[in-house]
Amino acid sequence: MIIDDFPRDLLMTGAIFGIAAFVWAGWAQERPPKPGIWRVILGVLSLGGAALAGVSLPTAIRNWELPTAITWGGAASTWYVIVFWIEVVAIIVLAIWATRRRRGDLIAPLVLAVVGIHFIPLAWVFMQPVFVFAGVLLTVAAAVAALVPDRDAARSFWCGIVAAPILLIVGVSCAVIAFGAL
Repeated sequence: MIIDDFPRDLLMTGAIFGIAAFVWAGWAQERPPKPGIWRVILGVLSLGGAALAGVSLPTAIRNWELPTAITWGGAASTWYVIVFWIEVVAIIVLAIWATRRRRGDLIAPLVLAVVGIHFIPLAWVFMQPVFVFAGVLLTVAAAVAALVPDRDAARSFWCGIVAAPILLIVGVSCAVIAFGAL
């Protein structure tokens, strides 16, 4: 499920997924359920994401000369840029739509859905099937978060409490395989 041909890419995946886990766990702090233990759990997830990024990024930089799935100017880099800009535009359009509809509560699930969906084509760009796995799980989490009642907790909580562990598990797995391949 994780291909170790490009350890540098796996390290960058660890760093990016670590930062993303940090961000989603932080966004989940918007309004978690009442017991304070949720804030502690979210804090631990945030620290885990920061630690993953802190370990992966410097190692990726030190090994930048290693091969990568993306050769700039090639098909993979073109697809990467296209997917990135589609993601950015979709998030902006959906956030504006939700705000105009007075449904700001849907912004986090909509953003998470776009993030999840964008990982699916990136699986082919980076030659990493695990991106499909992560993308599907994140998209399902976004759909569920959009549907759960938001009386006891914000929808951003449901997004973050599910997305952060998914991102951490996939990111740590990629980083561990990268360190083993170095």
